[in-house]
Amino acid sequence: MNEWYEQAKRKLEAERNSGSYDRYASAMKGAVCEALDGFCRQDAEFAQAVVQGGTFAECMKAVAKGCGSAISDLEAFRRAVRFFFPGADVKFHMTVNLCADVEAEAATAAPVASTAPKIIDLDSFL
Repeated sequence: MNEWYEQAKRKLEAERNSGSYDRYASAMKGAVCEALDGFCRQDAEFAQAVVQGGTFAECMKAVAKGCGSAISDLEAFRRAVRFFFPGADVKFHMTVNLCADVEAEAATAAPVASTAPKIIDLDSFL
């Protein structure tokens, strides 16, 4: 990893459990911190902005401001990113997998390996 990422990770971890958070920020701080860590890992320039920017508690105040009784994860992450790097955005991509259960069953089912050759009587098909 890069030096900026390591510094950003240490800062986020240290500040996550310190500081004063309202009930909304307290509820979101874990997920927001994880997302910021992932973004710092993706981009050294963003990691540098986190290291040199405000505190995580200030970030969470900005995220929770005006959220009312609910805010989507994507909007919370977007606000956190923009706190450290104004003008930046977060893109999110979701897909649906209609065969997830079938794929999971196939992955867990161990194929039976047999070393004995199979003999098929072709007369059975006539």
